[in-house]
Amino acid sequence: MDYAAAFLEQNRAFSNLIRDADESSPVPTCPGWSLRQLVRHVGRGDRWAAQIVRERLDHFLDPHSVEGGKPPPDPADAVSWLHGGAQRLVEAVEQSGAQTPVWTFLGPRPANWWIRRRLHEVAVHRADAALTVGGGFTLPPVVAADGITEWLERIAIQAGSDGAALPLEAGNVLHLHATDPDLGESGEWTIGVSEAGITWSHQHGKGTVALRGGATELLLAMVRRVSVAATSIEMYGDDVVWQNWLDRTPL
Repeated sequence: MDYAAAFLEQNRAFSNLIRDADESSPVPTCPGWSLRQLVRHVGRGDRWAAQIVRERLDHFLDPHSVEGGKPPPDPADAVSWLHGGAQRLVEAVEQSGAQTPVWTFLGPRPANWWIRRRLHEVAVHRADAALTVGGGFTLPPVVAADGITEWLERIAIQAGSDGAALPLEAGNVLHLHATDPDLGESGEWTIGVSEAGITWSHQHGKGTVALRGGATELLLAMVRRVSVAATSIEMYGDDVVWQNWLDRTPL
């Protein structure tokens, strides 16, 4: 996948949703946020990542100190600001070198890690914006499937690190199967737990609970933007295991 192209496309699609919307509208899937706060979060996040990469930082950067981190008040200017932040990140990675190690919240990673992270960040927040303004939402299956994979990669590293309960209990397995054509093994995920924490693979497996549906709906259900009941996802097995997973993973 061309992550940079996909990232810029999602940025444009997000911008189109908010272009003529009421910025004071509450975002139902981000409690306490208005649409303007969502826009600021997305745009500042892109500029934050760009500054980390451009300066080749090996330490945390306070997002509130990011250059140009506040959207301009005029809606048209805010759209340009969003586009500019995304382009700034792509250019920073090109200039610094895709494999240059930089700080991330998962430890040092190649600079181009940030493009993939921001792609999936803006894609999910585009869903938030669509749910706010009543617009439709879908993703190319390959992007949605990679979003699930990227989410699981982070969960496997972060789950339980703060002493909280793991999202799966010993002996339980969660299986996801995307029904979109041509995804192959990248459209299946088998998630379990070991002494080391959460583990997962793309192998087919039998789950204590299993979800089968389109990759976009599976992604949105995983990140709690929609309930399974509101989708065409088929769920089999112990729904308590699924609910525990949702309760113990972040928004």
